[in-house]
Amino acid sequence: MPISYRLDPHPDDAELRALWQAAWSDAHPASFAPVLARSLVHAGAYDGAALIGYVNVASDGGIHAFLLDTTVHPDYRRQGIATELVALVTSAARARGAGWLHVDYEPHLAGFYRACGFRHTEAGLIAL
Repeated sequence: MPISYRLDPHPDDAELRALWQAAWSDAHPASFAPVLARSLVHAGAYDGAALIGYVNVASDGGIHAFLLDTTVHPDYRRQGIATELVALVTSAARARGAGWLHVDYEPHLAGFYRACGFRHTEAGLIAL
């Protein structure tokens, strides 16, 4: 069965928790509902009924949107799933009024985000 992609699927906490744990092996939000409530758009990748990829775009309520939590289950990586998810939410964010899509990433992910169309910019960060 081919991978399917869905805009705004609103996966439940159990689905997201399972994916998050498999992909990140660290603490996850107690509930993803507050995150999804602030989402301009999010997308899921599914193998049948199983959530195997996820990405979220938050918005400032204006023209700035922020790509967050690009996640693919380790068993499904290197198949273009993350690239497809980013393309899907990029198009939807544009259609929903975003003028800029920002992303923060670690240096080893620079090639991936460049291939998705992002260009490098200078940015500031304060660890809270």
